[in-house]
Amino acid sequence: MSGVITTSSFAKSLWPGVNTWYGQAYAEYPVEWEKLFEKNTSRRAFEEDVGTSGLGLAVVKDQGASIQYDSMRQGFTSRYNHVTYGLGFIVTREAFDDDLYDVVAKKKAQALAFSMRQTKEIIAANVYNRAFNTSYTGGDGATLIACAAGGSATAPNVTGGTYTNGPSAAVDLSEAALEQACIDIADFKNDRGLKIAVRPQRLVIPKELMFEANRILKTDGRVGTDLNDINAIKTMGMIPEIVVNHYLTDTSNDAWFILTDVKDGLKYFERRADEFGMDEDFDTENAKYKATARYSFGWTDRRAIYGSPGA
Repeated sequence: MSGVITTSSFAKSLWPGVNTWYGQAYAEYPVEWEKLFEKNTSRRAFEEDVGTSGLGLAVVKDQGASIQYDSMRQGFTSRYNHVTYGLGFIVTREAFDDDLYDVVAKKKAQALAFSMRQTKEIIAANVYNRAFNTSYTGGDGATLIACAAGGSATAPNVTGGTYTNGPSAAVDLSEAALEQACIDIADFKNDRGLKIAVRPQRLVIPKELMFEANRILKTDGRVGTDLNDINAIKTMGMIPEIVVNHYLTDTSNDAWFILTDVKDGLKYFERRADEFGMDEDFDTENAKYKATARYSFGWTDRRAIYGSPGA
């Protein structure tokens, strides 16, 4: 029948524009969590990383004696439970009839995209925000940052003993603090107590520290002195990158972190990427739109990070 708009044609007629607006809005905001985590995909309800201890040092083999055999011990298990996040909005048939579709649907599509993006950023940043909170621990029972400065005092090794990935006392961001952090990172060992070659890759800070961080790492000379000394951190290329994350919510806004080149450290698993879908309600004639995603954030090897809660 000419001039009749069915409920099916109503919702479908809105879809191309709403879908386009959603995509455009999503691309407008820069992604920050990707600088904080390794990205992985998953096909299961959860993922588990099981660490191994490695082998110990070689021993002297006397003439005619048997070789001594060592074994790799199973480490702690880190579990990533994927969570589904979703949100939606409704466009009424009346809004469509009154030519309010362009205004209402466009704003809601962009707002939905923004909400989905913000959610992921906050979930990701919370791993850092809870780094010193003893209510949030990993598979070994210790916090992400384990040191005397905050969180768990130490983290356990698989073969016995403990280690730390933070300073011995809470310190604010400074040249001296970063130099000591680089020294501490260079002294990292594996679960068998053997030295491993670890280098800092990026400094992760809240927006409140971005000026201080740039003064410390980007100037050729030492900050705040008239001695004409070189900036050793910059000259040696010790911390190549500064990452400002706007979702870090430390109470005093002075916590800082250094990500290292250790693999299988802080990880993101994507079980299902963002999906934007539509449906319609037969009784109300409302068009319904939703976005969902399923993922998880966490960590496996905390040697991938070093941090201080600030003084």
